[in-house]
Amino acid sequence: MSGLRLFNTKGDVTEVTSRLAEVEADVQSLVEAHMETLLGVRFLASEYSTGPVHGGRIDSLGLDENGSPVIVEYKRGVDAGVINQGLFYLSWLVDHRAEFEHLVRDRLGVMAASQVLWSGPRLICIAGDFTRYDVHAVREHRRSIDLVRYRLFGSDLLGLETVASVSGGTRVARQARRQAVARAAVGVQSASMAELASAVDEALLGLGDGVNRVERKMYRAYQRLRNFACVCPPQRSKLLVYLKVDPKDVDLVPGFTRDVSGLGHHGTGDLEVQLRTPRDVERAQDLFRASYAAA
Repeated sequence: MSGLRLFNTKGDVTEVTSRLAEVEADVQSLVEAHMETLLGVRFLASEYSTGPVHGGRIDSLGLDENGSPVIVEYKRGVDAGVINQGLFYLSWLVDHRAEFEHLVRDRLGVMAASQVLWSGPRLICIAGDFTRYDVHAVREHRRSIDLVRYRLFGSDLLGLETVASVSGGTRVARQARRQAVARAAVGVQSASMAELASAVDEALLGLGDGVNRVERKMYRAYQRLRNFACVCPPQRSKLLVYLKVDPKDVDLVPGFTRDVSGLGHHGTGDLEVQLRTPRDVERAQDLFRASYAAA
């Protein structure tokens, strides 16, 4: 992986060398067996046929944490065709929504099928490496695309590194996005809550270039390869943010942080952060960064 070296510190310190898989199928089978843990995507199907007319087979189909359809394509090493191949299948998927929803209903149930989010279908390309031309190419598309570099270490370690992540839809300047968030909040709450929502949006988007924002009816998800924060619409006096941080690793403060593992709530994440003032946003910055790093 890019610049990353791994060492075994038991006894004499020795470097664990990285390697590529023997064949592409080894990467695919490993990811498919643990897709939800590795990518935050529920596995639906492998080698899915697109029919005799289209004449293709999608490596993996899945559904992410926000209900977005996901295509995962794999390459053992560097392959200039992986992005175009994935986009080819993504176009097919968008044109066959009913077929995909039928698959979701069969695998995950009626509720999951009714909540498929077609505004943001995703393509995840997993390969041994990518070129600078690949990174440039994904930034020119209006699709949600993640380029993920993999490496195997030793006999039982897998490394994944997000090389590029681009959200689909029209590109909007960050200032315009903040204003949109503020206007939405003003319609429901006071100006102070609008400012708070804007500050949270700015803080989460500012954690890195690869942050994508996904709008759902009941929450807004902030995502790298997988969700790291979900923000619910402002309440009268507070804003709730759910993070992918283990509550056991946090000194919980009543009225500020709460363990919601096992409790029903909108969005994903087991740590609830309650924000009431701009000072609370500052207090939450370390938690935001920890969740971003975990994603």
